[in-house]
Amino acid sequence: MKLFEESMYRLIVETSTNLPGDVRRAVNRGRASEDAATRAGLALATIAQNIEMAEQEVSPICQDTGMPTFIVHTPVGANQIEMKKAIYSAVIRATKDGKLRPNSVDSLTGANSGDNLGPGTPVIHFEQWEQDQVDVRLILKGGGCENKNIQYSLPAELEGLGKAGRDLDGIRKCIMHAVYQAQGQGCSAGFIGVGIGGDRTTGYELAKHQLFRHVEDVNPNEDLAKLEDYILENANKLGIGTMGFGGEVTLLGCKVGAMNRLPASFFVSVAYNCWAFRRQGVLIEPETGEITDWLYEAGSEVQMNASSETAASRVEESAANDSQGREVVLQTPISEEQIRSLRVGDVVVIRGEMHTGRDALHKYLMDHDAPIDLNGAVIYHCGPVMMQDEEGWHVKAAGPTTSIREEPYQGDILKKFGIRAVIGKGGMGPKTLQALQEHGGVYLNAIGGAAQYYARCIKKVNGVDFMEFGIPEAMWHLEVDGFAAIVTMDSHGNSLHADVSKDSAQKLAMFKEPVFS
Repeated sequence: MKLFEESMYRLIVETSTNLPGDVRRAVNRGRASEDAATRAGLALATIAQNIEMAEQEVSPICQDTGMPTFIVHTPVGANQIEMKKAIYSAVIRATKDGKLRPNSVDSLTGANSGDNLGPGTPVIHFEQWEQDQVDVRLILKGGGCENKNIQYSLPAELEGLGKAGRDLDGIRKCIMHAVYQAQGQGCSAGFIGVGIGGDRTTGYELAKHQLFRHVEDVNPNEDLAKLEDYILENANKLGIGTMGFGGEVTLLGCKVGAMNRLPASFFVSVAYNCWAFRRQGVLIEPETGEITDWLYEAGSEVQMNASSETAASRVEESAANDSQGREVVLQTPISEEQIRSLRVGDVVVIRGEMHTGRDALHKYLMDHDAPIDLNGAVIYHCGPVMMQDEEGWHVKAAGPTTSIREEPYQGDILKKFGIRAVIGKGGMGPKTLQALQEHGGVYLNAIGGAAQYYARCIKKVNGVDFMEFGIPEAMWHLEVDGFAAIVTMDSHGNSLHADVSKDSAQKLAMFKEPVFS
């Protein structure tokens, strides 16, 4: 099993660092559909650059490498116990080498195992088949998009769409609503897998299995093929856009599967996946454990056409072409006067020190003092991938996490500590918006998943606090230069996220009438 373990390690590294060809082509199609001189165009340019950077650096495309989920088909007689041990060893090694972020957390204590092992992690599904080779597929689905999964029980009353019955039109409404409710919080433009039928558990499992299909395949079921085409075309009319900035590209792929159900139950389960659609598979020779074939086209075969200056040049272009936008360079610590001068649409480039903070830190700061002075500071919602050597800590991946989880805390913490800017993705709610207005703060939306692009902006790790929370949840003090993000919530009560949500709700209502007879 030594060669099998090495093969599993190679599978993990390839999945984490190199998007396959079919996904890259979908992103390129999205870029071609979007106006490059807009916020959404800037986001897609940054995404394209990040994909190439991750491949070149052999580093995680996104810092959130999710809960590794393996689907393994084995010949009769294969030793699944030894295979599982080998997968565990490969996961430990990949985590140590910075290809996976340590993401396995005790649900009761909050303790991070540090090696991605623990009850239920990683997820490994074995199934025997009557073929000679071993088929192993892996998906790395981050928490931001995992949190936007949704399940419907039909019949149901859906916001903006009315009654969804137990028929193809009811299913259609559920899927359109699933895309709408995700907004930009799942790192749109995304991909969705849909499972029709089953029970609550198998419905979600079927939905996630759809994500293993090739983006460009055609559903053999004619009705489902029509449904997939309809969703892909019309979800992009909602105007949510990449990162929820508004625009033409909200969805990059839709795959639907169906299974039988109980007469009393009718579930529609949707697995939402971000643009960083990390899944790969291999065929293994069972006698040797060696890889004989890769199941998805190599990413290196499809170029993203993103030069090293692409994203940086788009910042200025985007600001110049946006009627409200301009580029502003801010050196930390930041004054209230500087913050009050900013408006939604401005592109902010930060220099100086910023501090990461996620769920554990926000909860802690509600009842405790901060370990450093945060007056005028910038908090970055980020759980980075970090590596340590004799020279100290180094950032391997550092994109933003979904900010809405911090909504119960953020406003109070802004005012308590004098924080002036919060960076994350997907936006925040009314409580935070009110605090930004009262205190003089802004919310800056970074490009979700662009972990390599932002890691390059981090010049030094100045220190770290609360390592007992685990690497993703610790408070990292980072020296940055050229860190660009877009003002999407300002100190004057304006929120791009609220505007896009309202606009897309109105557009969603256009799809209320029946389509499929």
